[in-house]
Amino acid sequence: MKTLKNDKLLTKIYDTRDEMGLNAGKDIAECIKKLLESKDEINMIFAAAPSQNEVLRTLMQDRSIPWEKINAFHMDEYIGIDKNAPQSFANFLKNALFDHVPFKSVNLIDCTADPHEEAKRYSALLEKYPTDIVCMGIGENGHIAFNDPHVADFNDKQKAKVVDLDDVCRMQQVHDGCFASLDDVPKYALTLTCPTLSCATYRFCVVPASS
Repeated sequence: MKTLKNDKLLTKIYDTRDEMGLNAGKDIAECIKKLLESKDEINMIFAAAPSQNEVLRTLMQDRSIPWEKINAFHMDEYIGIDKNAPQSFANFLKNALFDHVPFKSVNLIDCTADPHEEAKRYSALLEKYPTDIVCMGIGENGHIAFNDPHVADFNDKQKAKVVDLDDVCRMQQVHDGCFASLDDVPKYALTLTCPTLSCATYRFCVVPASS
């Protein structure tokens, strides 16, 4: 492992995805337990992407984590996708983690609701449950959640918003094996904004590829 430190940013570089996921999961688990020494419960936001598979598997298998004290959220969802579609990010996280451990609560974005009203509803939840930990990745176009370059705003006043997805972002979903072709990928999504993700007390960014 190679370690780099720049101000408050600690970067750990591993030789393999499995090693990365195992150690990232351990670091997140330690952070959870440390926070719960002084809090009755904590709030976490999770990314849904194949790049997160190893770390989500590590967390799912760690029975020492007091999941019953954690409120779970996710950071984005396609608009208009079938609620049962495997490509739904809610379903991805249910299969990878949410259905396997006893969270205090799991708060899913409803892909079938009016997107603007859903953004307001989810924003209110995030206001009520301030984020302690974000587990995130970085997309091929540099996005975090679905904040593609043309809609990303680090001074955004909204906590969640409706966005259109650029073609690089949509093509990544094909590269990840989630959709057969670009035409199959939804063009719109609901995403948590950049300030919503960056305001967390702790952020763990897992990127299993070279830049």
